[in-house]
Amino acid sequence: MSNLPTQETIFEKILKGEVECSKVYEDQQVLAFNDINPQAPTHIVLIPKNKLARLTASEEAHKELLGHMTWAAGEIARQKQLHKGWRLVVNDGEEAGQAVPYLHFHILSGRQLLWPPG
Repeated sequence: MSNLPTQETIFEKILKGEVECSKVYEDQQVLAFNDINPQAPTHIVLIPKNKLARLTASEEAHKELLGHMTWAAGEIARQKQLHKGWRLVVNDGEEAGQAVPYLHFHILSGRQLLWPPG
C-alpha cells in the first residue's frame, strides 16, 4: 500500500532543488530544514529522500528508514543543543493536521510546549 499522491509536493521540489530551503541537516537518507511557518523558536522539518506519503502507508521494508529518521531527529537535537527539551511530531492524515502528503517529522523546541498538544 503506497498511498502516493499523484501531484508533486513541495518536499519533492525541495529535494530536486527547485525550491530553496534553509538546510539544517542532510545525509544519504534524509534532509532537514527550518520550517517556513515556525510554531516554536526552533521548528525543523525532517523528510526522507525516498517518498512515503504517510506513516500508516509504511511497510516492513520502511523500518530501517523510520529508525534512521528517528536517529537523525536526535542527532539534529544534539547538534542544535536542544538540551532543555524538544518535541518530535508526526501528523498522519488530514484530520491530524498533515498538510503535505509526504511523510515528515517536526522537531520543535525553544519554548514551553503544552500538553495535550491539540
